Amino acid sequence: MKNEMESQVAKNNYWLLSGCIFSFFLTWSFCFSIYPIWLNQAIGLDGSDTGLVFSFNALTALFIMPFYGFLQDKLGMRKNLLWLVGSLLLLSGPFFIYIYTPLLNYSLFIGAIVGGFYCSAAFFAGVGAVETYIERVGRSTGFEFGKARMWGSVGWAIATFFTGQIFNISPSLNFILASCCALIFLSCLFFVRIDDNQGEQSAVEKAANSLKLSDAVSLFQQRKFWAFATWVIGVSCIYGVYDQQFAVYFAAQFPTQEEGNSMFGYLNSFQVFLEAGGMFVAPFIVNKIGAKNGLLLSGAIMALRIVGSGFAADPISISAMKLLHAAELPIMLVAIFKYISATFDARLSATIYIVGFQFMGQVAASILSILIGSLYDEIGFADAYKIIGVVVTFFVIVSYFVLTSDRHPAQTKEAMS
Repeated sequence: MKNEMESQVAKNNYWLLSGCIFSFFLTWSFCFSIYPIWLNQAIGLDGSDTGLVFSFNALTALFIMPFYGFLQDKLGMRKNLLWLVGSLLLLSGPFFIYIYTPLLNYSLFIGAIVGGFYCSAAFFAGVGAVETYIERVGRSTGFEFGKARMWGSVGWAIATFFTGQIFNISPSLNFILASCCALIFLSCLFFVRIDDNQGEQSAVEKAANSLKLSDAVSLFQQRKFWAFATWVIGVSCIYGVYDQQFAVYFAAQFPTQEEGNSMFGYLNSFQVFLEAGGMFVAPFIVNKIGAKNGLLLSGAIMALRIVGSGFAADPISISAMKLLHAAELPIMLVAIFKYISATFDARLSATIYIVGFQFMGQVAASILSILIGSLYDEIGFADAYKIIGVVVTFFVIVSYFVLTSDRHPAQTKEAMS
């Protein structure tokens, strides 16, 4: 009887946490799926100024991500940090309309700094807190993270399908809908139940309570941490910077900006629906080839998309490059969590994900965003993409040699047979 009750609680938590990440990505997508278009067309920023805003977003995130990572590890499966994130999501509409927009129009630097801190706390660091919490509960109760994360992709796809058209009606309407979606996040989170008397969950709490700041600091003395950081900075981060202004380049391939905005919304929505299906099958792929090979495979797809974007010269070819994201992201996310679990101290999973993956990526992004933004203005998107793609390819090759293999000889034989 007790096992049945625990199983029912675990099942309920899966659906409630899936609802949390679904609504989180709904909110995020309404705010950010056309963020570069909003900065360009509604605020009037050029490529360099947009790069500066992204750079401040990345820079301010550096102050929040390490705190979020270690705090989530200390909290274990307690929901305190997620309540904070949910409250910030609820304020997204008023913030973007009544604070961010006027500040950017008044002073680019002041607006970029204030916006950077809010966006980092709510979204850029917030997503790490949400994802690591779900992954930890899933690891404890027995469901795959990818199957819950799939709902995040569905949420992003649903919102993105409408954002282009909504933007053409009113740039502010997307932000109002974002706040409405945050109510779903807070409602689902309220009903999540974590039974402290369950053996596995009690063990998680004991491990969290024993965690010290010195345990997190010691990561920076480990070669395998810096090997992982090499992949993050040289592959994932550069890809993220490339993707920042991709919507602007995409929209420019169409006869009018309005048509480009709408088509980007439609295609992005279709891509993310494909991505949701990819999240469902990605655990099978990564379990088969190993976490390290999963990181390398996702990196190879990233490089292909970037280089391909440089050669794309019409709406069809650039759309094909966009859809490659649906294959790359699911494999990358599942491989990252499995690589962290196989390579590092499980107590520090949130710290490693947020600091090792998100924080290190933001460090590089804060530098590269301005540089690549200027590169777009100087030589154009297409030539810049070709250069960026070559750099990513180089780091994929380097990562092959420095990442730690999680495939033991016995596993390799079994996979080959």
